[in-house]
Amino acid sequence: MPLSHVRIVMINTTHPGNIGGAARAMKNMGLADLALVEPKEFPSGDAIARAAGASDLLDRARVCATLDEAIADCELVIGASARLRSIPWPQLDPRECAAKVTGTTARTAILFGREHSGLTNDELERCHFLLHIPCNPEFSSLNVAAAVQVVAYELFHAGGQRDDGLASMVDETAYANGVQMESFFGHLEDVLREIGFLHETKHVMSILRRLRRIFNRTHLEEKELHLLRGILTGVQRRIQSSR
Repeated sequence: MPLSHVRIVMINTTHPGNIGGAARAMKNMGLADLALVEPKEFPSGDAIARAAGASDLLDRARVCATLDEAIADCELVIGASARLRSIPWPQLDPRECAAKVTGTTARTAILFGREHSGLTNDELERCHFLLHIPCNPEFSSLNVAAAVQVVAYELFHAGGQRDDGLASMVDETAYANGVQMESFFGHLEDVLREIGFLHETKHVMSILRRLRRIFNRTHLEEKELHLLRGILTGVQRRIQSSR
């Protein structure tokens, strides 16, 4: 299946009917990988009723305790957000998102946040791109299941339009996944503290957030990440030898 590498991740969903509606939208458009991060109520009869024939997706859905668990094996992470953030973030509309996702074989997670508050800044920091669905500015917040439907349709359309000639152009690069990136960010923070770049001030979190943005925007390949980790290890060895 052309969209088998795509995972829909729903975070802290309050209404189980939205989970069922999202599952139905996914099955309509050829998506089958659903992960739920701390849903308020699941399993649920309301979810099954709204799924309307897509209950098999609900049966296979993975319930995760944390977002990191849901995206651990993902190399590309995109976060859907109804509102634009104060810190500029690489942004895609649904059609651009679909083109990017169907143009790669990298395991991809598309995140959908809470019904009333969306994704937190910490969750957005796990993302390479922000996905924004343009709407009527006077009523700009989509129901989460409707948002999944919009994105799923664009993915289905983009995947279905690709013929054999274009399929050979799909990017098969091995990108760093969620676990590898979090380990790298922890290593980077350790080294920055060791060399005295980070001080215990109110600006530390802001600096680390901006560094995350730099590397997430770059979308590191596994080999590039290994190179950076090697540099950081070399810095630590030099520090230790000079003590």
